[in-house]
Amino acid sequence: MTQVTLIPGDGIGPEITEAVKAIFAAANVPVTWEEENAGQTTFDSIGELIPATLIASLEKNKVALKGPITTPVGKGFKSINVQLRQMFDLYSNVRPAKTTKGVNSRYENVNLVLFRENTEGLYAGLEMWDERLQISDSIARITRTGSEKIIRAAFEYAKKHGCKKVTVAHKANILKSAGALFLKVAGEIAKDYPEIQMEDKIIDNMCMQLVMKPEQFDVVVTTNLFGDILSDLCAGLVGGLGVVAGANIGDNMAIFEAVHGSAPDIAGKGIANPTALLRSAIMMLHHIDLKDEANRIEKALEATLANSAECTGDLGGKASTMEFAQNIIAKL
Repeated sequence: MTQVTLIPGDGIGPEITEAVKAIFAAANVPVTWEEENAGQTTFDSIGELIPATLIASLEKNKVALKGPITTPVGKGFKSINVQLRQMFDLYSNVRPAKTTKGVNSRYENVNLVLFRENTEGLYAGLEMWDERLQISDSIARITRTGSEKIIRAAFEYAKKHGCKKVTVAHKANILKSAGALFLKVAGEIAKDYPEIQMEDKIIDNMCMQLVMKPEQFDVVVTTNLFGDILSDLCAGLVGGLGVVAGANIGDNMAIFEAVHGSAPDIAGKGIANPTALLRSAIMMLHHIDLKDEANRIEKALEATLANSAECTGDLGGKASTMEFAQNIIAKL
């Protein structure tokens, strides 16, 4: 049995977490959950956004599944997601985007994976405020080491999964230092993978190409801010944030997460769609080499998504969160 840290989050987080737990139990997945929490829920109860017990659990288990978490707004708190990524050097934010039968989309045959550098860039927190001149400066820190790690992770993924191309999205034409470094490192690493084509696209053209012909892309790698924007764009190509998985992966730890918000407006109503968290959990199973269980659950999920009547309201059905989970369980 593999022990996994489970972070339900808040809002709809506990509801979709229960759905995933039910599906895992029905599929006899050899995983045990060690439940800890973070965010608004723990702040209200014990005055801590990231409790020491959660950190200890993550350090012990090295793998976690996380629901959506609310960081209190307007109180000067740094994003909990960003803190966890930087605390454990989870430098790879991995976001697959694939069209699914039954899920409404303007596109067909989209099947790409985005690798977003997760710890530096404009999210490094290097900001300065000049009160006298009323000027705010934010520094986009790009390091050779950080670039090497995320770009190599993208190429290794492409090699492992038989992908033919890695696209490097950048702004080296304007960012003559930071952008150029990222692109230069990509060119160097690409030489280690002669069987994989490397191409580079300036970020504005990349956005246009994604909405014109997204099926041309395979694996995409980019810096933190660009990746944050592109990852949601890619989710929009295949049905939205409610149906895509996400993972934050480092050398020694991985946190798999639903990338959508906590949706407090529908919390407690039992109507939330658990697909994003379930797909993240399926990614987690692949990560810990439970591939048979992952494939079995994925097939049951896709069979259910293909029939909108068995899905939650956002997918065109009338099923509750747990009814949707039971429909998936029936297909295991």
